[in-house]
Amino acid sequence: MNENKIYLEGLSFFAFHGLFDEEAKLGQRFIVDLTCWADFEQATHSDKYEDTICYGTLAKTVETVVTKSRFNLLERLAGAICEAVFQMDPRISKITVKVNKPSAPVPVHVGGFAVEITRNRPATSS
Repeated sequence: MNENKIYLEGLSFFAFHGLFDEEAKLGQRFIVDLTCWADFEQATHSDKYEDTICYGTLAKTVETVVTKSRFNLLERLAGAICEAVFQMDPRISKITVKVNKPSAPVPVHVGGFAVEITRNRPATSS
């Protein structure tokens, strides 16, 4: 099986994640980078849409998790994104997701705080 990658970089969403009440009320920007490993070798030969994974559907899946849920931790948000993407397309075998919170409420100037996780598709029980 060939393992190819699809990258979605710099997906930006306004959402309400964080530990503090102000974050739940005011919200802030979150930036997500997503890498999906999948066998779409057929698409490199066929040039057919059905032989690859829809980038737009991937982006909408991430958007739904980020904007329609609320989590205290970036770690949980990243995990929820992985779970949703695995559900979206069974051809995806591995995911790396990075979630950046560029406006974290901390008393020091920073370009953002981020977490990155990598998950393999969970094994299915027979």
